[in-house]
Amino acid sequence: QVQLVESGGGLVQPGGSLRLSCAASGNIFSINNMGWYRQAPGKERELVADITSGGSTNYADSVKGRFTISRDNAKKTVYLQMNSLKPEDTAMYYCKVDGRATVFRSFDKWGQGTQVTVSS
Repeated sequence: QVQLVESGGGLVQPGGSLRLSCAASGNIFSINNMGWYRQAPGKERELVADITSGGSTNYADSVKGRFTISRDNAKKTVYLQMNSLKPEDTAMYYCKVDGRATVFRSFDKWGQGTQVTVSS
């Protein structure tokens, strides 16, 4: 089994910053893509940013220039540095990790979510 533990959410004022972390553990042979998604009330879940095993990144247009995704392969952890936060960034943030549990078995796992609220 693969487990994901997220942390770093909270309440922040507009213009502030937060750093989300998501650590993977368990039966992991290798990790491919790691990413962050978010879902606001009444809206569909959307991709915020993801990063490949080679370090290539992809961002939603709405967060480009403000958010930075990174990963520490030794720690099996993905981070999301969020700067210049806006009220419209308010959502539940979920990490997603895919890879291989063994040579023959893949996995695709979601975290439990961490709430980010941007409000004065």
